Amino acid sequence: MRTLSRSRRPLALLVLLVLALSCAKKGGQLKIGEYGSLTGDKATFGTSTHNGIQMALDEANAAGGVGGIPIALVTEDDQGRPEEAATAVNKLIVQDQVIAVLGEVASSNSLAAAPICQEAAVPMITPSSTNPAVTEVGDYIFRICFIDPFQGTVMARFARESLRLSTVAVLRDVKSDYSVGLAGYFTQEFTRQGGTITGDESYQQGDVDFKAPLTALIARMPEALYVPGYYTEVGLIARQARELGYKGSLLGGDGWDSPKLTEIAGEAIGGSYLSNHYSTEDPNPVVQGFISSYRTRFGESPDAMAALGYDAMRLLVHCLRELAAADPEALAALAGTGGDAAARAAARARLRDLIAATRGFSGVTGEISLDANRNAIKPAVVLEIRNGQFRFRERIGS
Repeated sequence: MRTLSRSRRPLALLVLLVLALSCAKKGGQLKIGEYGSLTGDKATFGTSTHNGIQMALDEANAAGGVGGIPIALVTEDDQGRPEEAATAVNKLIVQDQVIAVLGEVASSNSLAAAPICQEAAVPMITPSSTNPAVTEVGDYIFRICFIDPFQGTVMARFARESLRLSTVAVLRDVKSDYSVGLAGYFTQEFTRQGGTITGDESYQQGDVDFKAPLTALIARMPEALYVPGYYTEVGLIARQARELGYKGSLLGGDGWDSPKLTEIAGEAIGGSYLSNHYSTEDPNPVVQGFISSYRTRFGESPDAMAALGYDAMRLLVHCLRELAAADPEALAALAGTGGDAAARAAARARLRDLIAATRGFSGVTGEISLDANRNAIKPAVVLEIRNGQFRFRERIGS
């Protein structure tokens, strides 16, 4: 066999590279953007969400992608900061030219990025931002999780009806849209049901000493403390509450859902409760199949952020496949193999309409139907923390 001389090998390699790039361009790809807290204080949220998204994407590509077109994921780390979230999403849209965006967990970060997606007419699906204001940004913004008015109501109902509590004190993070909103909804429902809020104190994200507000609240002898914050501060709050002699339960929301919570709080968080999106103890074969696959791949059980990330990507792929069946030319425009900028914009609008029409989509976190405000209508679960584990307590519907 004839071999190339050393002087001609670089040219041959260049030709092969050009041909490969040409083929890749001809085939196209569907670029999905993701932004999340992969570093920083809330890194477990971003990592779990990314793992779920990546797993769903890999499964989709293994099944042929969308109409034979592969899906590519472009991920940006926003470090858990709203200003970085805005920068990340601007890059994904302008530089990477993604056709849709997934993210974020923290509502403050989603609120910083959503206006950029709305202005660019690029669909954005947040897996787990629960503040109602997120989807109020515009008609290109969606979520597949329940919203805080429902989550706050769930925990208030659980406190009154299941735990039979009459008095609760509230400790909220005043710098968090999520925490402030959730505290307000809980307070409204708990008092509506005849309960009494004995005190309402605040802290700020990043604080490490909570003894002053805790002392003020504990002095009023509430039966429980409602702390709708994130696991980083909640773990410290639990420890310091016990150091001050408080014996009652702590109550919270999905911002508690991280293995880091029990690492930080230790036994101090035992006997506490949180509202959440799903439970690893759900016997549904779809849920258990997801959990088994996730454990095999990542070596740990998936939290709710992982499950929601997985559902968000699966729902997006489902809608892209519907688009492929109904309008192959629109899919080609999104993949970069046909049409111009106007055609891509029209295709994104078609995709937006398909996402908005979601009804009865079977997800790991429950059946997902989007209402007129692009919010998911679905039940919540209440988990109890026992022996360092999140254990299923009950499911509460709308």
